[in-house]
Amino acid sequence: MFVSEPIQQSWRMPVSVPGKDRWQRASAAFFLSFLSLVFSITAFSSNYWCEGTRKVAKPFCIGQDKGNHCIRFNSPDANNSNAVQYIWETGDDKFVDQKFHAGIWYSCEEIINGEGEKCRSFISLTPASDRGVLWLSIVAELLYNILLLTGVVLMSVEMCYYSSVIDGLKINAFSAVVIVLAGLLGMVAHMMYTTVFQMTVNLGPEDWRPHTWDYCWSYWYLLVYVWFFH
Repeated sequence: MFVSEPIQQSWRMPVSVPGKDRWQRASAAFFLSFLSLVFSITAFSSNYWCEGTRKVAKPFCIGQDKGNHCIRFNSPDANNSNAVQYIWETGDDKFVDQKFHAGIWYSCEEIINGEGEKCRSFISLTPASDRGVLWLSIVAELLYNILLLTGVVLMSVEMCYYSSVIDGLKINAFSAVVIVLAGLLGMVAHMMYTTVFQMTVNLGPEDWRPHTWDYCWSYWYLLVYVWFFH
């Protein structure tokens, strides 16, 4: 009797541990997936998928503006239209690097010698032959976010309904499949956008084509997401 009672106590104590561990794992998975959903929606709505610079001609300095981003006249009577004006800038000195950043929706460029940005619709900048691919990319991004939201909802159900081991495992497996499909669909959407952006760089309007560009934080987010969850 004295031997069997401690054995029974030690046999019964671990019964509640698996349920607690399962709830902790479900909570961690829900938190990471919810954080991923927030970042995904933020990246989808942002204009920071790509960024770079393009060379533009410096504007003429107006009034007392003597900044480095405008062409100055070397004449004591700069306000006199009849006076001879001398411009000393030659070669690359006549140009300035204008920064820009672009996303699915808009492309924004900084205003030289001014404050703020000038934004244009990226869809209007895209060549007509590639707009269909861009719209497919937008649809794929929307489906990616919907699948990600579905996975978050399933994980929340698993977290709140963890009393049944079998049901919890089924929900966990289904949510894992949904999350993986979301990641793959998001990667395809980003690849399509990359193709459209490169075609726009080569065939887009002359007053927009960048000289140097690279991917920005919204684009790199998906690669980090796929690496983390796969």
